[in-house]
Amino acid sequence: MFKHLLIPTDGSDLSRKAMLYGVQLAKESGAKVTGIHVTEPYQAVSMDAVLVSMAQDEYEEGAKRLSERALEQLRIAADAAGVDCDTISEVLDQPYRAIIDAALEKGCDLIVMASHGRRGLSALLLGSETSKVLAHSTIPVLVYR
Repeated sequence: MFKHLLIPTDGSDLSRKAMLYGVQLAKESGAKVTGIHVTEPYQAVSMDAVLVSMAQDEYEEGAKRLSERALEQLRIAADAAGVDCDTISEVLDQPYRAIIDAALEKGCDLIVMASHGRRGLSALLLGSETSKVLAHSTIPVLVYR
């Protein structure tokens, strides 16, 4: 059925559930998986005359830890299921583009992702990055709710 699944993850609960579903689907299909975590680059935010920011090195270190944790969960699940697994960590201001590009570069024939993740109010019904992947991908996308 499928030979190579791309599983984007942001470490959220629903993303972990989608990741586990994707690993199980890969096992049943005899497919391999590639996991991807995309971090948006550091940006200082200003509100009126007050600058609200976190130090860039602090942001990058926290983002790196989050990425490593999310991808390690995928590696553990894939290993337990006997599924070949590779991981990618990207920094890009358009996560949906990184997801689609990774799927194309790796030759994936299915993207398995959560309906929403950590994107707040704009993601209540269907995650903004998920919506963008659905709108722009030429590769089939399975959305886990």
